[in-house]
Amino acid sequence: MSVIHAIILGILQGITEFLPVSSFGHLCAAQHLMGGTRGSGALFEVMLHIGTMAALILFLWKDIRKIGIELIGMIMDLIGNANIFLYNRRTGKNLTYARIVTGTYRKLTALLIVSTLPTMLIGYQCKRLIVRTAASHMFSGIGLLLTGVILLVVDYSNINGNKGTREADYGDAMWMGICQGISVFPGISRLGLTMSAGLFCGMSRKFAVKYSLLMSIPAVIGAFFVEMGEFTSVSMTVGRGFTYILGMLVAGIVGYLVIRFMVNLVNQLKLRYFAFYCFAAGIIVLAANYI
Repeated sequence: MSVIHAIILGILQGITEFLPVSSFGHLCAAQHLMGGTRGSGALFEVMLHIGTMAALILFLWKDIRKIGIELIGMIMDLIGNANIFLYNRRTGKNLTYARIVTGTYRKLTALLIVSTLPTMLIGYQCKRLIVRTAASHMFSGIGLLLTGVILLVVDYSNINGNKGTREADYGDAMWMGICQGISVFPGISRLGLTMSAGLFCGMSRKFAVKYSLLMSIPAVIGAFFVEMGEFTSVSMTVGRGFTYILGMLVAGIVGYLVIRFMVNLVNQLKLRYFAFYCFAAGIIVLAANYI
């Protein structure tokens, strides 16, 4: 992979990550079309996602900061409840336990934890399959077509939910986590699939989009820790490491510049237009494999 390729792919990641069109599918297709090789598994794609994740953290910093504070508070309350349990067992008393989930941001934190568990399980179990499908010249195109179908079905279903953080339940969070796990395959849009799941669960579109973006952060961090061992693989060189980091920086900068516009676009534009784009992109990718 050349420096120019890394820059192009970084720009592509920064633009597509916050749209329901599968940035991973675009990356795999672009690498195939440019004649590049994927090198060390999915590490490069994960590095690009780390870059756009940094842009997302800056964009949602107020929410993420509150979630972090509440997460620490929940952990402290759990430790306190464990001490109370031991004390009650030892003394025979019946001291009251602290409520763990209280308030909007604690509820949001708990929902994100529930969503993360199936995502981690599916992603870890499917790691080898992900690498194989990403190496396929056809799977990205097929995945984009599937994404288009999903978005079109959601759009024409005229779903108008109004659930927010308080109204959403843990079943909703679990389904969205499962969808996020499934969307690790190229061409299947993570944002498109999780947002669609949220809408079908009765969430408002604005909350479904925001929640989908938030739940991607622990997923990307987890993927990075799984793949970071590739930095020490035999195939890794100083030059390759430099291009990976350069691509990550480009993706982060571009993502930071476009994220607000892209998120507003997803919130306001009818999903059918993203579906039509996915159909066109999928057909082009499939056709390019036979040229």
